[in-house]
Amino acid sequence: MPRLGTFEAWRDAARALASNDIPADDIEWGMEGDTQSLFSGGASLPVPREMSVPSGFIPLAKLVCAHRAEGVHDLLYRMLLRCRGNSRLLGNRADAEVQQLEAWAKNVRRDMHKMKAFVRLREITPQGANRRQFISWFEPDHRIEELIACFFTRRFGDMDWVIVTPEVTTRFTGGDLAHKAVQSARLDLSDETEELWRTYYANIFNPARLKIKAMQSEMPKKYWKNLPEADLIPSLIAGAEARMRKMQDDAPTLPPIRAERILERLPARDVTDDLHACARCPIGAQATQAVGGVGPMDARVMIVGEQPGDREDLEGVPFVGPAGQLFDELAAEAGLDRAAAYITNAVKHFKFTPRGKRRIHQNPHTSEVAACRVWLEREIAQVQPAFLIALGATAAQTLTGNGSALMQRLGRVERGRERIPVLITLHPAAILRSDERETLRALLVRNLKQAAQMVEKLDAMPVGLPDM
Repeated sequence: MPRLGTFEAWRDAARALASNDIPADDIEWGMEGDTQSLFSGGASLPVPREMSVPSGFIPLAKLVCAHRAEGVHDLLYRMLLRCRGNSRLLGNRADAEVQQLEAWAKNVRRDMHKMKAFVRLREITPQGANRRQFISWFEPDHRIEELIACFFTRRFGDMDWVIVTPEVTTRFTGGDLAHKAVQSARLDLSDETEELWRTYYANIFNPARLKIKAMQSEMPKKYWKNLPEADLIPSLIAGAEARMRKMQDDAPTLPPIRAERILERLPARDVTDDLHACARCPIGAQATQAVGGVGPMDARVMIVGEQPGDREDLEGVPFVGPAGQLFDELAAEAGLDRAAAYITNAVKHFKFTPRGKRRIHQNPHTSEVAACRVWLEREIAQVQPAFLIALGATAAQTLTGNGSALMQRLGRVERGRERIPVLITLHPAAILRSDERETLRALLVRNLKQAAQMVEKLDAMPVGLPDM
């Protein structure tokens, strides 16, 4: 096969041979310069006859002919013979030969994509020229110069350019495209703009978004030597973690304006050892305020949720948002007097991710829950409830040391860290997020009825908790 016009030469020869039923084993295909090939041997082709192939075969053959793998032309010819009487063969992805051709075509398409991405045109316009002139060097994996040229003529049709590869030089001059098969060594195309580009690249490099495997997948190292910024990449990767820590340290920690306005309305507090001055974990830095518990200080039952939500964060009161409103509704249905209970959260600040104007709830990490436990322990010590209700896994983890297998533990009364009984149940927010709302709603109501019955027994027994 000739280096330029490879597909056309293969197509014409294959059509003549296949239409005359020449078996694949009788033909040896090769490229110009090979020791043996159909053309170097001086073999004459038979006169082609009329024949047809599936419509998808020609586009596939154009791609595969550009692949450098040994035997591509042989396999294409065997597939041509098989396709003549089987129009659906190319659609059979279970066929081993079809799979191989598709894999080769995929490799060529990927190589074309890389050439589009990594060709860097350098301006060489002489003074007084009517059209700007550019030159570039690229090293493709496959023989794709002719396949990809139309992309560059569309993209850069208003200027003259030359793209040089190790085997082919492609010129576009005055709107005319020409290819020449010529061996070329790597070009040195450095210019005075490279240092400016390197400075810009180093400053826009974002260490927080570094994914080395993904980067090398899209920009393999073989292309680095042709990119002026490439020698910066190893040092940028090595220093990414330190730069990311510095970005975190330099990030603003001031609360939003609305938080400042809310805090101005809060009564003055002695911040010594105060919940509202807590900095034991990072959540408090972004929240509007800490949200402590509310309810009678002699309550027989303490209800513990996960953390404040958006509404609670703004109002400074727990369980006033959608989940709290649902809890009030279900507690009333179960006969549990919510007003007689002390209600609080395991975590005292709202953890969220900004998304536009909305603040999206984020689950607190184990370390954040552990850091906040001191405040819950102080509330328990002050209120001294007879028993606790853990709403959800975070509350169960905080009160019992175990937040797993929540659904299997619903309705169970367990001994907590403070040696106080803990009733395990769902958090109402889980109902709002679930597709099985009615089922979960019934489970929570059933557990709250248990709690109401426990309160009744406590009311009949002034001291202690009955055996359960």
